Amino acid sequence: MVKKSKSSLKEIVGNKVYSIWVDMLHRLVPDGRTHRLAPTIASMLQYALDVAYEKYGNEPEEETIAYSLLIAQETDSANAIKLLLPIVEELCKDAHVKSKRRSVKGIDYSIAEASIQEFIHWYEMPWES
Repeated sequence: MVKKSKSSLKEIVGNKVYSIWVDMLHRLVPDGRTHRLAPTIASMLQYALDVAYEKYGNEPEEETIAYSLLIAQETDSANAIKLLLPIVEELCKDAHVKSKRRSVKGIDYSIAEASIQEFIHWYEMPWES
């Protein structure tokens, strides 16, 4: 079973970068479209993964952000969402924005989940299949 992380992305990327991300999301999310926001947040996760590799290598401690990022890219979608959803929702919470939305047709969806899908499919290009 995949364990959930109990940390913040700030632990990986540092206060300065995390503060910039929080400010960006605070300004962009309220009026932004999910299909534009999700790749933005996914790129933040990719950056955090790169920094985590630099800091902790291929075998970070379990139940850390670095571990969650590493495992999320190697597991199925459902487990990746379980691992990363609390992390992305915390980022949204820190930015004072809601990650859950409702479409004009009344359908509930999540910017956080869409972002995680973008993260785990980062290197997949439909035109290359």
